[in-house]
Amino acid sequence: MSLGVVIVEAAKRSGSLITARLALEQGREVFAVPGSPLDPRAEGTNSLIKQCATPVTEADDVVSVLRPIIGADLPAREEDTDEHEKSQAEPAPDERTRVIALLSPTPVSLDDLIRLPGTSPRVMRMVLLELEIAGRLERHGGGLVSLI
Repeated sequence: MSLGVVIVEAAKRSGSLITARLALEQGREVFAVPGSPLDPRAEGTNSLIKQCATPVTEADDVVSVLRPIIGADLPAREEDTDEHEKSQAEPAPDERTRVIALLSPTPVSLDDLIRLPGTSPRVMRMVLLELEIAGRLERHGGGLVSLI
């Protein structure tokens, strides 16, 4: 389900502007990231903002427009999460063990790891960073990681 389109960069005559026009014709929201008036790559986005697009400088700009349309609460940003989770300086030993058990010498996608239930993305990132600093984690192209 597509509710809208965000145009980040568009020259005066570009495919991005065609995408924006088609989105408007379908009744979808159009958002545009403003750019320097001196940059020809921003001429299209700045024009969209003058005509009809909602200016976007941060994710909350999009969320605030889409929240009433969706009619449901969107997931909270990580910094808005529970104070207990924030105050936890490091992962619990069982969380660290669970993350390490998901890894092997065979590369696995970071996206797949973060989507797995049972461990928060914050904990996953912390453990992976610890492993990388310790020299036990190898990063591969395409967002893959493996144990060394």
